[in-house]
Amino acid sequence: MEKRKKSKKKETGIKSKKLQFRREFAAGGIVFKKLKVKNEKLIILWLITRSSPSKQFPGVFWRLPKGWLDDSSGGKSLGPKSTGEIKVEEGDLIDAAKREVAEEGGIDAEIVRKIGTEKYFLRHGGKNILKFVTFYLMEWVRDLEEGFGFETTEVGWFSYIQARKTLSNTYEKKVLDKAKHILDLEVK
Repeated sequence: MEKRKKSKKKETGIKSKKLQFRREFAAGGIVFKKLKVKNEKLIILWLITRSSPSKQFPGVFWRLPKGWLDDSSGGKSLGPKSTGEIKVEEGDLIDAAKREVAEEGGIDAEIVRKIGTEKYFLRHGGKNILKFVTFYLMEWVRDLEEGFGFETTEVGWFSYIQARKTLSNTYEKKVLDKAKHILDLEVK
């Protein structure tokens, strides 16, 4: 028979709270553009965008185009697909990725391949968030006449090395690495 002793817990005066996480679902694109330069080999450039400061997100940072699957209240809160209340299909993810690339990048792009879903934790507005972002490798088709939306102050096409240096978030640099690896395999 196994004997167990009751552990004596030291009173610290701190009440333990179980961490609660809100889930969010989003999609985005890692867009490349092929350029042929006179007397040069093929050059690949990557699209990254610079955010606009807002009340909700006052910092400015360079990022990959991505966003909620849907929203409500005129874009002020998550929609039922973005909270996981409604199950989504692959088409919903693709539509959201293409929409975000158009809104934040001001371009039309076509899907080349799904890269995968990244999971990360963040704290925003006093809430713990577990965010799932599904990324697609996309190829530039054309610039949109209306340009990019209010969430973006600037867009840039960068070499892989410069895009990686310019991106603000480490996890986005890793997603860019995956996209480049996939594209390198496709080109060879």
